[in-house]
Amino acid sequence: MKLVRVLAFAACAASLAACGAAGEARPKSASAKSASADKAQTFDENPYPSTYKAYPGDAVAIVGATVYDGTGARIDNGTVLVSGGKVEAVGGADLAVPAGYRRIDGAGRFVTPGIIDIHSHLGVYPSPGVEANSDGNEATDPTTPQVWAEHSVWPQDPGFSRALAHGGVTSLEILPGSANLMGGRSVVLKNVPARTVQGMKFPGAPYDLKMACGENPKRVYGSKGRMPSTRMGNFAVDRATWIKAVEYRKKRDAGKLETRDLAMETLVGVLDGKIRVQNHCYRADEMAQVLDMAKEFGYKVSAFHHAVEAYKIADLLKSTDTCAAIWADWWGFKMEAYDGIPENAALLQDAGACVIIHSDDENGIQRLNQEAAKAQGSGRRMGIAIPDGQVIRWITLNPAHAMGIDDRTGSLTPGKMGDVVLWNGNPLSIYSRPEKVWIDGALMYDALDPRRHPISDFELGQPGEGDVK
Repeated sequence: MKLVRVLAFAACAASLAACGAAGEARPKSASAKSASADKAQTFDENPYPSTYKAYPGDAVAIVGATVYDGTGARIDNGTVLVSGGKVEAVGGADLAVPAGYRRIDGAGRFVTPGIIDIHSHLGVYPSPGVEANSDGNEATDPTTPQVWAEHSVWPQDPGFSRALAHGGVTSLEILPGSANLMGGRSVVLKNVPARTVQGMKFPGAPYDLKMACGENPKRVYGSKGRMPSTRMGNFAVDRATWIKAVEYRKKRDAGKLETRDLAMETLVGVLDGKIRVQNHCYRADEMAQVLDMAKEFGYKVSAFHHAVEAYKIADLLKSTDTCAAIWADWWGFKMEAYDGIPENAALLQDAGACVIIHSDDENGIQRLNQEAAKAQGSGRRMGIAIPDGQVIRWITLNPAHAMGIDDRTGSLTPGKMGDVVLWNGNPLSIYSRPEKVWIDGALMYDALDPRRHPISDFELGQPGEGDVK
């Protein structure tokens, strides 16, 4: 037996292959390691690409309307030209209308860019609101950056057509819910009928990471007897996760990754500046702490959502170019929403911070224009007068800025997408509603033409289909 062992040892020393045959673990070859590392680092970052194609449209000239261009400017008796799916020109009554354009009389009417909602759950919490359709929160772990909202979006949600027809919404960001500290990636959509979510995806829009602080994560996981159950637990879990992401990034940069990690890929995308952060947060003190955490780990918060106490830290938000995506007057439905005030938007605007009015609701998305007007009115009553054109910016260019798509939409700037709403009156009046809505120059809704009333495929043949009044 001793001789056999000595011979086996000698063979093992002479040949790694023999050692492996004797049951010893063999190290990976350098080429195998290299191939593995290559697969972990050189992968398709866009495996579910947009297949969106604009619907066909005509060259259109809207003449004689009051125009709010989204940048804050107002043009009386204005003219808007749209052709080839793009905004061609915007000007006054003296702007020449080229031959071949279909003229639309805008007298007594108003024109704005398409309305943009930065915080929606349409498609992931669609109507009917039943458990079978509840796909917005992967509430199985406090951090789930590996999940993508687009894999839950149901394109047949009737809420999309309601938002278009009643609210003039042409683009919207679909976010995961707020049960988790890191809820996953969002997706930006063009509000058009499509068979697949890829057919709605806004081409070239960056991904965002939905994060949440405060009551929701600690309630969801504390009730399960696991961390986090407190606000300090929230931050501890967040920081520990970011530490892992920093280490993962270092390994990637050193070429030492051997396997892919979907969660870490999202977080490293944030650290690399490719993925933005949209952060659900109510209290001023927590928002300030989140800004410190972002500084600690080297990422940027694009916007705080809901942010009912944002008025308390308007200076911090301005200095970090962090938008406040807020409601006009929702407050008090839970403790962290208790100190919300209807003057929030006006105080933020007065301090020079970025203001966005968002919905977070399948009904609110149908009247973001009215919500913006309510916030404007609250400011006026406290002595802060905000021009109508600036208020329109709260629901057009500002959300586009926070979503990273303001170079393509959000204002009636020549060369941008032809996303346009013709209102039958002042959009900041409760009595006004969209008369016509164009997306990339295609007429997607016309209140005066029943053939242009979009209906979800799910609704066909059911009572009340379309519900466009």
